[in-house]
Amino acid sequence: AALAPAGARVQAEAGTLDPRLRLAPCREVQPYLPAGAPAWGRTRVALRCMDGNARWNVFLPVTVSVWAPALQLRAALPAGARVAEAQLATAEVDWAAGATPPLTDAGALGDRVLARPVAAGQALRLGDLQPRRWFAHGDLVRIVATGPGFRISAEGQALTPGLEGQPARVRTEN
Repeated sequence: AALAPAGARVQAEAGTLDPRLRLAPCREVQPYLPAGAPAWGRTRVALRCMDGNARWNVFLPVTVSVWAPALQLRAALPAGARVAEAQLATAEVDWAAGATPPLTDAGALGDRVLARPVAAGQALRLGDLQPRRWFAHGDLVRIVATGPGFRISAEGQALTPGLEGQPARVRTEN
C-alpha cells in the first residue's frame, strides 16, 4: 500500500504451497518479503518458522493487484498511431499488471506515437509510447550544467540521437 497511488485499492491473493511439503508444526510464523522480490504483481512472500520443533522457510506465491484510476484507450490503436486526448478515458485499472505504472495525465503524452499496438480498454503505459527525440545524430547541441553558485555551458555535436530518458553522447571542442 505504501507504493500505491493515493486512494488505491490493494488486493492480494495467496497461492498455494507445494502439497508435497511436510512442514513441522510451528507456534510463530514470520512473513517477510525476500530481497529483490517485487512488492506487487506476481511475486512471493517468504514464511519462516520462528518457534517450533524444526526451523523451516518456504515461499508462498502471491498476486498483488493495485487498483487505481489511470488512462486507457477507448478503441484499439496500431503501432505508430498518434494518441489524442479524445481517444482516452479514465478508468480503474491494475497498476501492477505491467512493469511500469500507467499514465494518469493526458498532458504527459506530448504529441507522442505508440511504439506497439494497444487494445481497447488497455491501460496506457510509458513503455507503450515511443520516446521523444530531442535531437538527431550530428545536430549541434548545447550542454548546460548548473549548481549552487555556478552555471557552465558549451556547444557540441551529437554523436548519438537524444532520446527521452536515454543517455546521449556529445563531442565538444575540448
